[in-house]
Amino acid sequence: MLAQAVALKREHSIEWRVKGSGLKVRKSMATFDWDFQPKLDRRPVLELFGLGFVERHEDLLLTGKSGTGKSHILQALVLKACEQEWMVRYARCVDLIDDLYAGLADSSYERRMKRWCRPALLVIDDVGLGQLKRRDDEPTAAHMLFTLLERRHTNATTAITSNIKLSAWGKYLGDATLAAAVLDRLAATSIRIDIDGPSYRQFLARKRARDNGQPVLDEQDQEP
Repeated sequence: MLAQAVALKREHSIEWRVKGSGLKVRKSMATFDWDFQPKLDRRPVLELFGLGFVERHEDLLLTGKSGTGKSHILQALVLKACEQEWMVRYARCVDLIDDLYAGLADSSYERRMKRWCRPALLVIDDVGLGQLKRRDDEPTAAHMLFTLLERRHTNATTAITSNIKLSAWGKYLGDATLAAAVLDRLAATSIRIDIDGPSYRQFLARKRARDNGQPVLDEQDQEP
């Protein structure tokens, strides 16, 4: 009975952490299609799931075009970290920045910033996707992201995916100088994995089109 009670308590703790993380889609590496990304080295990816990089407060940067599996890997990592009872938060970059802008509007900016700084593992997904909005009198997204990473630097782990080239971060985040400073912080303590391969989502879209007898677009035709 005692063992069952302990197991049930742990199960509830894990579920509470998953729900509190902000993760909306639960994925595992058991469903990752390695054959579709033959250039991707399994070893460094699977080593991440030992979570040693979280213990060492190392950051993680996954790059590659949209649909190559970056988000799948990080979503699976969030689930794994919750199972190991780490404090984790997950957000798309545009949603995190929108939350901080909301803090400027209602004077809760510092409280919100501290909340993003708190987790042992913070996952910022999809840098480069979604429009970042700001007024001229507000700080740039680059300023907010720099502040966040500066506070977390060497104290906690931040994992980021980017769908755009790192050289394009300045334009996307609104400040080339601060974007470069953000990348400097990441370069100092981050594990870098680049996924050089095709988009799985585009593959599925072309397959559906063929199955339905619809015109099939070439991959380059679907690039933004």
